[in-house]
Amino acid sequence: MSQANISKQQLIDQLTAWQQAKIDNEQLQDWMVTHYDPDEVSIGQGECEWTVEAMNIVMNEYEIAKTEKFIQENAQLAIDFILCDEARFNQTRHLFLQQGFRD
Repeated sequence: MSQANISKQQLIDQLTAWQQAKIDNEQLQDWMVTHYDPDEVSIGQGECEWTVEAMNIVMNEYEIAKTEKFIQENAQLAIDFILCDEARFNQTRHLFLQQGFRD
């Protein structure tokens, strides 16, 4: 049996739907909870190492954070982090983690 895979595009599509208010915070989190299981699901198969790491960080954060802490207006930070190149990985990770959620 082959392992399920979450592609970079699937994750970006979910974040874009949330950014455009097609889904709400709870629906975004439900998707993350349903699909993010690193032991059972391959994340970003075929992507470079930093993209896979970014995808795992984004999915994990949206899975465990309280939905009232999500900042929908800053959804682009998550998308930028997933799409970043290796040279910008640390910068885009910092922006996503610091500005993507309310304290």
